[in-house]
Amino acid sequence: MKLLLTCTALAGALLAGCSPPAPSETATTKAGDTTLASYFENSESGVQAGNVRVIPISTPKGKFNVWTKRFGNNPKIKVLLLNGGPGATHEYFECFENFLPKEGIEFIYYDQLGCGNSDNPKDTAMWSLPRYVEEVEQVRQALKLDSSNFFLLGHSWGGILAAEYALKYQQHLKGLIISNMMMSIPAYNKYAAEVLAPQLKPEVLAEIRQIEAKKDFDNPRYMALLEPNFYAEHLCRLPQLPEPAARSFSKENRSLYVTMQGPSEFGASGKLVNWDRVADLPKLAVPVLSIGGKYDTMDPAHMRMVATKVAKGNSLICPRGSHMSMYDDQQTYFTGLLKFLHAVDAGTVQPGAEL
Repeated sequence: MKLLLTCTALAGALLAGCSPPAPSETATTKAGDTTLASYFENSESGVQAGNVRVIPISTPKGKFNVWTKRFGNNPKIKVLLLNGGPGATHEYFECFENFLPKEGIEFIYYDQLGCGNSDNPKDTAMWSLPRYVEEVEQVRQALKLDSSNFFLLGHSWGGILAAEYALKYQQHLKGLIISNMMMSIPAYNKYAAEVLAPQLKPEVLAEIRQIEAKKDFDNPRYMALLEPNFYAEHLCRLPQLPEPAARSFSKENRSLYVTMQGPSEFGASGKLVNWDRVADLPKLAVPVLSIGGKYDTMDPAHMRMVATKVAKGNSLICPRGSHMSMYDDQQTYFTGLLKFLHAVDAGTVQPGAEL
């Protein structure tokens, strides 16, 4: 990055007759008043640590630390990322680095408690949706995010957490992005049983059901059946799972996943089994973007519907995308996401629009 900035400055100097540009003349990004220099400005004092900040949080079981890392600066658009799983890590969001910085968008990696670089209390009582909502609020306060700049993007399980947070604390939000997640687990279970499962070859589905009936989820055969027949169609449709996603999933907190989601890949059976917030969507007054993929594990029609239930909703269904649309339909995903972020910032969101 230092070499790039040096070369850019040199080119500008040559074009200006070898006179280096004044700070006010540096190129602005599409975010408006954010310059390249200000976007990468480092506000850390003392030893530089790559904008990593470890935040202490209070819980019913005492204090723990969660890990965050800021990428860039933008006083008007700050996107806090909530990973899925439950129990994956922030790492699969690393593809955002190829799309958001050039638009001047600040984003913040964050490993939820029990995930990645954050503390892991190894206590299933801590795996609770209401407790995670309060954790996000403590992170918001520590990072000094507010309704003038705070966008919350939750993917998969992170979408549940983002929606639940918004329903309690939307006064602190500027915008909400629910990525690849339905707002009803019973509806998701129905879609998985009636639409996704029948798409499998009958013999494959029969063997998967046999393994699940025996609760033999650690059987290597279970994943051997799922990966080519289900994940390759509905999780990520690329020939190979991108390295950041593979790295993130390899670190999954299995205790957190099973407690919240349950062990089956065809529907939820854990603590979230009865979660349903469709009826509460009209309570959301902040701008909302609902993202899905045509081949998603989630019902695209449901994700379109979410945008019609909120006051200021947009939808984005990636035509080549699955559950990891940020990878297998990147141009659609990021073009729509950036369009939404800029529209909210400019106050030009058109309710009901499909991006």
